[in-house]
Amino acid sequence: MALFNRKSENDSTTTAPVNPELAALTGDYTIDPSHSSIGFQVRHVMVSNVRGTFSKHEGTLSLDGSKPENSSASIDVEIESVDTGAPDRDGHLRSADFFDAETFPKMTFRSTSAEQVGGDDYRITGDLTIKDVTKPLTIDLEFNGSATDQFGNERVGFEGNATISRSDWGLTWNATLESGGVVVSDKVKLAFDISAVKNQPQAA
Repeated sequence: MALFNRKSENDSTTTAPVNPELAALTGDYTIDPSHSSIGFQVRHVMVSNVRGTFSKHEGTLSLDGSKPENSSASIDVEIESVDTGAPDRDGHLRSADFFDAETFPKMTFRSTSAEQVGGDDYRITGDLTIKDVTKPLTIDLEFNGSATDQFGNERVGFEGNATISRSDWGLTWNATLESGGVVVSDKVKLAFDISAVKNQPQAA
C-alpha cells in the first residue's frame, strides 16, 4: 500500500485520484520513541562492525496523503543517550574526541523536501546538524503501513537508511593501525525505524 499518490505514467502533470484510505493518513504525527530506533553502524579496525543506537529522541512528522512534497519531518536526538553496549566506548563517543556531548548535547534533522520514489519507497532530504555543523542528508524510506493500536492510537511506520562521512560533521578522531588502515572508518551507515502516532485534534 502506498502512502502517497503517484503521477500517472502517461501524464507527467496529472495525479491519480486520491484514495480515501490513504488520504485519511494525512495529518501531524508525534514519533513514539519507545517503539522507534535511531541507529548507526561503523567499521572497526577494518574487519568488523560496531553498532549503536541513540535511545533518547523526539520528533514530529507532517504527512500529506496526496502530495508527498508537502510532507516534512523534524527529529532531535540526545547525544548522551548513545549506546553501543560498551560503557567505555560510549564515554569516548560522548567526549570531545567525537560528539562533545557536554558542549553540543543534541543532534537535529530538519527536512527540506520529500518525494515518492515508487510504490512504498520515499526519499526525504533535509539538514543534519552535529556539533553546530549543518550538512544536507538524504534518507531513503520505506512505508511499513498504518494501524490502530490497542489504545486507539492511529500509527504509521517507516524504515529508512542513509550513509554519511562523519568527517563532514567534524567527527575526525582516529588512530592508525600498525598493519595499516585506521581504527574507525569515516563511512557511517544510519538506520531509522520509526513509529509515529497521529495527533488528536484540539478540543474547541
